[in-house]
Formats: sequence, structure tokens, C-alpha cells
Amino acid sequence: MEEILKYKIALSLIPNIGDILAKRLVSYCGSVEAVFEEKKSSLEKIPGIGSVYADSIINHAVFKRAEEEIKFIENNQITPLFYLDANYPKRLTHCEDSPIMLYFKGNTNLNSEKIISIVGTREATEYGKKVCEKLISDLSIHSPVIVSGLAYGIDICAHKSALQNNLATIGVFAHGLDRIYPTLHKSVAQKMLENGGWLCDFTSQTVPNRENFPRRNRIVAGIADATIVIESKVGGGSLITADIANSYNRDVFAFPGKVDDVCSEGCNNLIKQNKAALIQSAADIVYILGWEKSKKISAPQQKKLFIELSAEEELIVNVLKEKDSVTIDDLCFAAKMPMGKVSALLLTLEFTGIIKSLPGKAYRLN
Repeated sequence: MEEILKYKIALSLIPNIGDILAKRLVSYCGSVEAVFEEKKSSLEKIPGIGSVYADSIINHAVFKRAEEEIKFIENNQITPLFYLDANYPKRLTHCEDSPIMLYFKGNTNLNSEKIISIVGTREATEYGKKVCEKLISDLSIHSPVIVSGLAYGIDICAHKSALQNNLATIGVFAHGLDRIYPTLHKSVAQKMLENGGWLCDFTSQTVPNRENFPRRNRIVAGIADATIVIESKVGGGSLITADIANSYNRDVFAFPGKVDDVCSEGCNNLIKQNKAALIQSAADIVYILGWEKSKKISAPQQKKLFIELSAEEELIVNVLKEKDSVTIDDLCFAAKMPMGKVSALLLTLEFTGIIKSLPGKAYRLN
């Protein structure tokens, strides 16, 4: 295990230093190692740090715990993901408060082309379960990765349905990867390791305390193209996930229910308050997210008869020809151009009707 991992984990363990401050520290200091090598006087000048937080950073007490966690990682085939690592979920990099450290156990690509999160009440009705099962069955032709929180009700229904339809499914935990909660779902969780996996931003020995669940929810919302709510009470935790997804400018969908149904009241309110789009079937999601298969016609070539593309614009178009959709991060890598340049080119191409923007900062040919 690389020595730098100790610094990465240690940074995530510094008391009172959250993910946003931690990223700021790395940005100001230049690297994760430099954060711990910086003098207190210099740390104090970083916005949001001050004397107390600087003392916590130079203390280095977190290194021992970081070394313990590395042993756990090595012994349990866990993949640690730092926010600057190439294999860190790209969708989460667009979220300001995304975790600086993630821990993943499984075999699924966290940057899969299609990822959706499905959440809902822990007290799901038979109607809610049937809606969830049919939704996933109908979406299976598009092979999305299904994300949820392994909780009772809609969450576990989503995971089970994904497995039954041979879809990869990821459970996001509100605790470390050294335990399964609730324990009743252990057998399902084990099957998920064969096609999917477990994900969290907590070190081992972290128990599922109440305050951990909103933290878990931001990963559920941020790692997906869209969040789908199937049944929720007014004060349900899935509404927190929907609000977070909205704050990330992600699509949020909700299935409506009877006006006098307690388990549908949360979904109905999301729709009424324009916080979620009303959906009735998988076809609605496929249409809104642009998952319908693009017809392989020579539209880009026809457009070129009327629109003269620059060499850089043509490079972007050629990259998009190879796949149904490409994220802006992958475009930057493939085109070997900075984010600002690619963003400007994409805007021009979108205005001219050559490309279409998709959820999750992805693009495809029109």
C-alpha cells in the first residue's frame, strides 16, 4: 500500500476538518503531504482554518489511526479512493461537499455510463414494492447501476430487484465496511459483492449513528445521474436525499400516490413543490435522461455541410462519435484540453445543434 495513502486517510480524520476545508487545505498547500508539513503560522492564514484547527493538523495524532485503517483495507480487499485519484467517482467531483475519502468493496465501475439512485420509505407498501420491481425490470435493458442505502423497505427492494435482473447494485453505508446494517440484509449484501459492491466514506469501527445517515445520503445523491423516490412519508430520510440531489443540480423523479396515503405524502409534496418530476414508468426516465438509443445517422456530417467546424470542435465531435454519451471529464482527457476550453467548445456546439447536453455533465451527438 502506497505511503501517501496514510496522508490521505489522515487528512479525512482530522477533528473538525470537513471535506470542503480538507480540499481547501490541499489546494493551498499543494499536496496532501504538504498539508502536514506546513508550519502552523502558514496554516492559520488559510481561510477557515485559524489557530485551533491548525493545532489539530500539526498534531499528527491521526497517523496511527490511519495506519490501522490501511491494515484493515489490505486485509479485506477494499479499494480506497481519494478525491484526486483517477478512479474516484467523477460525478461526485462535481459536488462541493463530496467525501475526500471513499472506501469501496466490490467489482463495479463507479464511473459507469448510467447510474441511478432509488430511495424511499422503510415501511414500503405492496404497491411501492411492485412499482420498484417493475421500474428496475423495465430499465434493465439499459443496464444501469442501481444505488441505494441497504435500508428496510424500498432500499432493499431496489437491491434485490437489481440482482434479480442481473444489474450491478451498490449499497452506500452509514458506517464502516466492517459490518452490515441492518444485519437482516447480510445475505443480500454478500450477493451484491458479486455484481456491485459496498461504498462509504467512514473508516472501520464506525457505527451507524443517526447523524451518519445524512452524510450517507449525499453520496447516494451525488454518485448518480438521477434520484428516484418511490414512496416517502413527509419526514422521510429519502426527502433529504432528494433535496441534496436538487442542490447538486441532478434530476429528481418521484412516483405519485393517493392523496390520503401517508407513504405517498412525501412524493406528492416533492412533485407539488416542483422538487421532483412526476413519473409513471421507466419510459419516462429513459426519455428524460436521454437513454433512448440514438439513431446511427450521418446527422453530424450533414450539419458540417452548413457549419464549418474548427479543428478543436471537430476533435470533440470525433470523440462523441465513439460512444452514446461522454462526460466532460472524459472529453477533456480524450481531447487533451483543459476544462475551460472544452466547456467553451461544448457550448458553441450545443448552440449550433450539433450536440446535446445530458444529466451528469455528459454530452452526446444530436
